[in-house]
Parts: sequence; C-alpha cells; structure tokens
Amino acid sequence: MPVFGHDALHALTRAVCIAGGSAAREAELVADNLVAANLAGHDSHGVGMLPLYVRCLHNRSLLPNRHAELALDRGPILVIEGGRGYGQVIGFEAMQLGLARAAEQGVALVAIRNSFHLCRIGHWAEQCAAEGFASIHFVNGVDHAPLQAPYGGRDARLSTNPFCAAVPGEDGAHVVLDMATSEIAFGKARVAANKGEPVPDESLLHPEGHVSRDGAVMFQDPRGAMIAMGEHKGSGLAIMCELLAGAFTGGLTNQPEHPQKGGTINNMLSVIIAPDALGERDAVRREIGAALAWIKSARPRAGFEEVLVPGEPERRHRAARLAHGIEIDPQSWSEIRAAANAAGVADRDIDRLFG
Repeated sequence: MPVFGHDALHALTRAVCIAGGSAAREAELVADNLVAANLAGHDSHGVGMLPLYVRCLHNRSLLPNRHAELALDRGPILVIEGGRGYGQVIGFEAMQLGLARAAEQGVALVAIRNSFHLCRIGHWAEQCAAEGFASIHFVNGVDHAPLQAPYGGRDARLSTNPFCAAVPGEDGAHVVLDMATSEIAFGKARVAANKGEPVPDESLLHPEGHVSRDGAVMFQDPRGAMIAMGEHKGSGLAIMCELLAGAFTGGLTNQPEHPQKGGTINNMLSVIIAPDALGERDAVRREIGAALAWIKSARPRAGFEEVLVPGEPERRHRAARLAHGIEIDPQSWSEIRAAANAAGVADRDIDRLFG
C-alpha cells in the first residue's frame, strides 16, 4: 500500500483549501487537523475527508473564511454560531473562548451550532487537555441523510453522534475517550469499502435489515444503516447526544421537517472544567496518576499483551506514523487526487509535493 509523508499531505491539504478560497490561517488549521487524525490512526477523519470538503465547497454547504460568532455570552455559558464554516476553525476558536471562560469561572458550557464538519472530536478535547483542562463533548450531525439505526430498528434515524471526554495527563499523556456511538465511524466504512476489506461484525445493516460486513452498503441506494455500539447502551447515548447537541444548543436534530443540503453540519455541547475548579490541582494530578497506574497494573487476559487506557493507542500510532509514514489505499488516494483537481490543484503540483 502506498505510504505518504505527513508533511507532504499537510502541504496538499493546505493547497486544496487555498484553492477553495480559504485564507492561509484557515488552510493551516484544516491541514493540522486532518493530518493529525491520520497520524493518530484515525484515517476515517484524515485527508480522506478532502473529497467531501471539496464537494461541499462546490454546493455551498461549506463556506470558507467563517469564524466562531458569539451568539450568547452569559457568565460561564457561551453559544457559538458556526455559519457553515470549517469545523477546524469554528472548533478551535470556540475552545479558545471556552478555555478562557473556564479559567475565569472554573467551568464553561460551550454550545456550537451550525458548524461544518468538526472532524475528530478528540482534537478539541486534546486542545483543552493541553492547557490542563478536562472536557466533555456531545455531538450530533445533520444536513445529510441519517446514518445510524436506533436499537431494535433497521432504518437510520441518527448520525454517528460522537461522545468524547478527556482529562489532562503528565507530559502530554492525556486520557482521551473519543468514540462514535455507532459500532464504527462512518468514515471507517468508507475506508473499508475502498480497501475491499470487511468491516467488523455487527457494525452495519443491509437495507433489508440483516447484518452486513460490506462497507459498500452505506454507499448504495437504498442505503444501509450503522449499528449502535453496545446495543441499547450505545443507542441510548446516541439519542442523548442528539438531544443535547442538536436541540439544547439551538441547532437542529435529525427529523424530517428540516431541509438537507447534502453537507455535514455538526452541533456540539461541551463542558470545560478548570484543573482546580473542584479540588487542589496537584492532588487531582496525583490521584489521576495513581488511578491510571492501578488500572494498567491489571494482568492481561487471554489474547492481550497489556492493558491500555484511552489515548494510548493514538499516541503509539502517532509515533509510528511520524517515523514511517501514513498508508493510504489506492482508491482513497485516487479520490483525494480527483478532489484536489476539482478544487483547482493541478496534477503537476501534486506530483511536485510528493517528489
């Protein structure tokens, strides 16, 4: 499988964004975010998103050079209007505002509504953790046909509705739980279909209602549906993300009264907690360290080499891919090149970036 350097992928993403009308700072933030997802091992949220982004630029469901607009400012509460701007900009600026407010108030409640794709939600939790703050994030997705079936159903009614929570760790070893409430992220079905590989069992439904391991069922008409992780528990969490992120933020939920432009709009409700809001900072840090050490001391069960905590797999992927490059399957790479061409980046310029 072809292997690409992260610097070249970063440069390509910047070039595509600038060709699509983005200012230099916006292009940098988008490239930082997408390549960071690839480095973390989450190719579903990496540069393979560029075909979607270019399509949405063309149909105006994504609007470049928008910024986080403060719609409500009341004590610890901030409501951010995204205006269909790049989620990489809206999310970054919203977290900056939330961190400043949590530093003043001890806690901040940040609602983002009508942002274009916020991409990997763990990126925003890591932004908070890097400043020493804990955070919790509930997300829903609208503006496109729903993807995930509720527990017991065969018809999609929800998006993948991510949930994320993080606490800061020593020397950047943050504990970050970032997950779709569906068994797999939608992008992982895309990557599997492009590679011609099966998805994990019990993760997708064929339109006729039986379980399928073919990622292509999510890209056909009629389309299949994604299965909630953990059966009724994951489905329940997905519904709570829908209501908290979609309704409580003043954004939209997946229900048939709302028009769809065929884009990807995310709403997110975030709680950001200052490190000394509830206890003495050093004591909190020591307790976190002791708890993690105790958890990791558990003897591995059969088939496992060690116990990992959330955030460790991403750090290991990042180290390996920084050293050895990022694999992208030929079909995905073909789609990325085609998207770059559609944005106005010529093949000769792409080839120059990759030597």
